[in-house]
Amino acid sequence: MTGHFTEATTDHWQRIVAADDVERPEAPWRFGYPARLPDGRVLMLPIRQLAAEPAHAVASLLVNHASLEVVDTLGAMLAQRLAPQAPELVIGLPTLGLTLAPVVARALGHARYLPMGYSRKFWYDEALSAPVHSITSPTPGKRIYLDPHLRPLIEGRRLVLVDDAVSTGTTLLAAWELIESLGGDVVACGVAMLQGRRWVDKLGAERAARVVGVFESPLLKAVPDGWVLRD
Repeated sequence: MTGHFTEATTDHWQRIVAADDVERPEAPWRFGYPARLPDGRVLMLPIRQLAAEPAHAVASLLVNHASLEVVDTLGAMLAQRLAPQAPELVIGLPTLGLTLAPVVARALGHARYLPMGYSRKFWYDEALSAPVHSITSPTPGKRIYLDPHLRPLIEGRRLVLVDDAVSTGTTLLAAWELIESLGGDVVACGVAMLQGRRWVDKLGAERAARVVGVFESPLLKAVPDGWVLRD
């Protein structure tokens, strides 16, 4: 089932449209999934088949490929969701969370944000890292790192984690536990896209209740005419 109603993503993530302008608002969807934003507008997300499960697909968000207008809009909406927690610092998760985190931090009135990363610099401490993998990057061996010079910024402070999406919850949980083990108080996590619901079980009820998102994107399965919701 190669290329089942999928297309190049060149023109995706470049504009937000009115709901009335969506060509195919209901399933079965072809090529794009209409993600509804809090203000009622729609961001069309390209549908990608999973390499290991070609009968299944996800609606994809690559914010570092998005137009600046889309990034700014998603960041501002996410900041609104996080503002009630009165965070003292925004922590951006790699890789795509680093596109949204500075926008969120600026909207919250902060002068800086704290980036985490996958690249291990020579002065890093392996103790300030955790293993991660995700639905789009399943290969084992990847680790998320905190620069040891930034550790004093998190100790005893109210923090929010920012990423582009949460799907399985594995990467988010690894970063969350690492930051808390280093003395940070993670009061919330903000993501642009809530993908499915598997992340709820992975994080547990208490942490999952502190996750906020801008829009939801379900997991999909193939049918002859396109894609429908996956059970």
